[in-house]
Amino acid sequence: MTNRQLIKSAHIVALAILVACGLAVVAAKARMTLRNQNSNQNQNSNQNTNTNTNTNTANANRSQNQNANRSNRNSRDTAATGSQAGMRNLSSQDQKFLMDAAMGGMKEVELGRVAAQQGASDAVKQFGQRMVDDHTAANAELMSLASSKGITLPTALDEKTQAHVTKMSAMTGADFDRAYIKMMVSDHKKKASDFERQSTRGTDPDLKAFASKTLPTVQQHLQMAQALDGQGGGNTNRSNRNSNTNSNSNSNRNNNGNSNSNRP
Repeated sequence: MTNRQLIKSAHIVALAILVACGLAVVAAKARMTLRNQNSNQNQNSNQNTNTNTNTNTANANRSQNQNANRSNRNSRDTAATGSQAGMRNLSSQDQKFLMDAAMGGMKEVELGRVAAQQGASDAVKQFGQRMVDDHTAANAELMSLASSKGITLPTALDEKTQAHVTKMSAMTGADFDRAYIKMMVSDHKKKASDFERQSTRGTDPDLKAFASKTLPTVQQHLQMAQALDGQGGGNTNRSNRNSNTNSNSNSNRNNNGNSNSNRP
């Protein structure tokens, strides 16, 4: 082989080596690019999965909270309004009397408990306990009557009535006694009128009988409240006046006695 041929062969071999190196570099870059692409895809996939999971969890929690809040509102509304499915069988007057009597009865019990606990005078405390006893019995009878007609009466005070009870509960002493008795006079005047009207003009015979039976008790409550109202909400002021009068009288007698004993 001549020198020219050897040189030519060497060039060919060197060229082949360069081409092989170039192909190796290209292949390596291609593998790196593919690996980076797969890594990015996996990261994006994980991020999307986490985002979707968090979103789904947040939506689920939000839905549960909304359902819980809705359930609580429905429970409160049902407790304050009852179920009136059987009301369609009653006249409008009977319906109004039934709901007013139920709500008013619960109010008397709640306020009676407050009066029995924090009334300033014994008379107001005793009157409050009387309200609790009598209206608890009447409420139970009315609830049983309504249930027999497919009606569930309220078991909690409505917002307006609860506001009255809360306002009264914040009062103490003689101020509470006066405000409570005045409210009882006003409430029982209306209640006596409603029960008397229902006993004569009501359509449902069971409600008429209940009104007739309960009316004398309501009228007695009204008379008791009016008597206490005439005493300024109880015997506290009168008792204080009597105490002061007796104290002054005893003091005057003692002074006169001492003065007489000092005479020659």
